[in-house]
Parts: sequence; structure tokens; C-alpha cells
Amino acid sequence: ATCGHGCKYGECMGPNKCKCFPGFTGKTCNQDLNECGLKPRPCEHRCMNTHGSYKCYCLNGYMLMPDGTCASSRSCAMANCQYGCEEVKGQVQCLCPSGGLQLGPNGRTCIDIDECSTGKAVCSYNRRCVNTFGSFYCKCQLGYELKYTSSRYNCVDVNECVTNTHRCNLHAECLNTQGSFQCKCKQGYRGSGFDCA
Repeated sequence: ATCGHGCKYGECMGPNKCKCFPGFTGKTCNQDLNECGLKPRPCEHRCMNTHGSYKCYCLNGYMLMPDGTCASSRSCAMANCQYGCEEVKGQVQCLCPSGGLQLGPNGRTCIDIDECSTGKAVCSYNRRCVNTFGSFYCKCQLGYELKYTSSRYNCVDVNECVTNTHRCNLHAECLNTQGSFQCKCKQGYRGSGFDCA
């Protein structure tokens, strides 16, 4: 089976037919499935969509059970947690619905961890890290675009000279470089390439 456009988060099952891994959707399995919008809803109280998955959390005064339901809890009600809580050996602890969030100094509210600045995020050399609330993603560096080549997704250099996105002077030649471009004034002209006289 060959899939011309590839299956980003899935596998090729037939001519241009992708079978997506759980949590992903789309013709090429490149879109995150928002499980929180499914019917029946996967969580009893509140749902937070994450990349390829989701997290359940409960309203204040309820405790998240292993099956995703919410059970009333007096001790949780007293803890006043932002995203529900759990009891560990009789101790009440507030929960954060994502690994990219951490409990704030008050022990009740969740604050974002910037994976891009802490170095927790690992993006390949030609990608840059973009922080989001509770997570992050890797985006192609400026001058590169995401393309499906040799059976996988890669960040490929944008040829600004071909796409006509350069700002070279009318009397200059455009020279493509990795991730960028250069402008050189044509014979008989002098200048920066952006200005030629």
C-alpha cells in the first residue's frame, strides 16, 4: 500500500488510505482529534483536549476516579483545587490535567511550564519550539516549510526565488540559500541587491 501524502500519525492501509492512531484524524492523520467534543463525552465533568489524547478533571468538591468519573469528596471540597484532586494515603493533593502544567505556589491552581525555555522540549535542528498552555509543539524554522518527502514529514527549505517571496531589486538576481536568500545586483548595477543603481 502506498499513500502519496503519507500518514503522519497513522499507517498506510491501502492506496491513499490511512488508519489513524488513537487520538488523531484527517485524510493523512495529521490532525489532533478533539475527544472532548465526542458523543458520548469521555469525561463526566470537565475535559481538556491534549495532543493525541485528553484529560478529565472534576469540579471543585469532587475527586477523579480511575475510570474518569467524579466522586463527591468532602476533603476535596475543602481543598478548593482548580482542577479536582486525589487522595493519597489520606492526604489530599490537587491535580493538574497535563504534564505541561505544575501546581502553583498555593498548591491549588495550575501554572504553565514553558518547555521551550526550560529545555524540556526537544525539537530537531531545523525546527523551533512553540510553547502552549500545558504543552508545546515543534514548528519549522523560518525559511523552511513542512513537506512530505521520502515517506516522512520534513522541514524543507523554501526557495524564495521560485516562490517570489524575495524582496530583491528589479535589477538584481535572487540566490536561494538554506532557510533564506541573497540578492546580487546584475552586471552594470551597484548596490545591496535590495537597492541597485
